Amino acid sequence: MKKELHPEMHEVAIKCACGNEFTTLSTKKDIKVEICSQCHPFFTGQQKIMDTAGRVDKFNKRYGKKEK
Repeated sequence: MKKELHPEMHEVAIKCACGNEFTTLSTKKDIKVEICSQCHPFFTGQQKIMDTAGRVDKFNKRYGKKEK
């Protein structure tokens, strides 16, 4: 391998907004993420639909099954 061709690898602590922290190797020295496997709805099973402006009802009304 050629010397000084590859970036240096550092052991870093990845910090999530929920407070979870884990370590990995990276070329960056500091990593902060907004969502991780401890707080992501897919992994926690607490998935919910945020219907802020009635969009789901509006979609169902427009494209839902039509009654005959």
